[in-house]
Amino acid sequence: MKRYDVALIGLGVMGQSLARNIASQKFRVLTYNRTTKKAVQFIEEYGNDYLDYKANLKALVKELKTPRKIILMVPAGKPVDDMIQSLAKLLSKNDILIDAGNSLFKETIRRNELLKKKGIHFVGMGVSGGEEGALRGPSIMPGCDAKVWKSIRPILTKIAAKDFKGKPCVTHVGTDGAGHYVKMVHNGIEYAVMQMMAEAYEMLKSIYGLKPNEIANVFSKYNRGRLKSYLFEISVPVLSRKDDFKKGYLIDFILDKAGQKGTGRWTVIDALERGAVIPTIAEAVFARSLSSNKTERIVLSKLYKTRESKNLLSRKAFVKQLESALYAGMISCYAQGFELIRLAAEQQNWKLNFAEIARIWEGGCIIRADLLNFIHKAFASKRGKPVHLFMIGDIKKALQKDAPALSEVVSLGARSNVPIAAMATAHAYLYGMTSSVVPANFIQGLRDFFGAHTYERADKKGIFHTPWSNLDL
Repeated sequence: MKRYDVALIGLGVMGQSLARNIASQKFRVLTYNRTTKKAVQFIEEYGNDYLDYKANLKALVKELKTPRKIILMVPAGKPVDDMIQSLAKLLSKNDILIDAGNSLFKETIRRNELLKKKGIHFVGMGVSGGEEGALRGPSIMPGCDAKVWKSIRPILTKIAAKDFKGKPCVTHVGTDGAGHYVKMVHNGIEYAVMQMMAEAYEMLKSIYGLKPNEIANVFSKYNRGRLKSYLFEISVPVLSRKDDFKKGYLIDFILDKAGQKGTGRWTVIDALERGAVIPTIAEAVFARSLSSNKTERIVLSKLYKTRESKNLLSRKAFVKQLESALYAGMISCYAQGFELIRLAAEQQNWKLNFAEIARIWEGGCIIRADLLNFIHKAFASKRGKPVHLFMIGDIKKALQKDAPALSEVVSLGARSNVPIAAMATAHAYLYGMTSSVVPANFIQGLRDFFGAHTYERADKKGIFHTPWSNLDL
């Protein structure tokens, strides 16, 4: 009897797509789902010599090649722990359990330590690309020991998307929680990029009066240039789609309340705990929360004048300016994300290659874009070392060219009362990080006055306190 190369547990949309992807590469895949009916239906539709199912875990484990490799595609949280508990009783030393869901990296580290005591290897593996990516080739971010990576590499390199040179969009990210951490920050960057695009849409709509199909034409043009990316590509059909129920474009009938599944929020919380600076990612999360306050926004909109456009550039000139502004803003956003990863790697003792991380995001994932190839090459020029993105010569040249446009667009948004906080924070981060002096000295003076918190001096070493209340005011 031929044994199976790998098992996949959890046949939701992503699980089904990933199982089919693995089987298409001639690896024998055995699947399992808590609801057997779903597994049966899946195999009836897609089953073949490389793809089958088992109705119970014991039978599934028995038919796997050793060391066994099992991929979990179940919801993050308790379902992962429950499945690990069930499987741990059935697995043997050196078997490999892979969590390919969106688990919090801290949970991955905990589970890794738990299973290590039993001699079972645990992999926290970030997977990006949605249903289509899982089926046709996602970006894959595994965190595990080097020995385990060697064992799972043959499968992952076959099913991954391809980068700009045709190499698989997968790499050994690092140990324990590194894979899920990098995926978490990837999602945070995704939030920020989408929010900046939404703000560009709003400016074109509110200030210049463009209709959805006209904005689609602008974004289509962007997608043929430096902003070429999956998100700009899919924005064209989203903006162009006519509504099935009423006359007009579907986008105008979609309620302006954005959902979120938590990874963006995790990114912001982690940054706050580490003291990392990611204002654009944070603002993107806040913007989604603000959008949920629909009732209050409707009431307040009747009390305030919200739109005012003066001294406008021509539409043609603004469209060109906006393209440059988005380019600079997105570089700023990526710089924030990679700085968070750098700080985490330092604190968690992960050895990460920034060039490789940028490379595996070139294909398959939601944020895949030509810009990532530029960032990949920039980090490669530093041999993948975790330097600040703004320190790299080619990045500096791009920002010197495009940052003025970001300043102008942010200024126009403020003058027109259009909320473009993501672009504004990208601008603030860029100019804050490149300023040798910021007004924190003033804050330190105030803190020392009301709380005797002390301060350092710029001209001499030591910790100082001034008895401010004794001074004449």
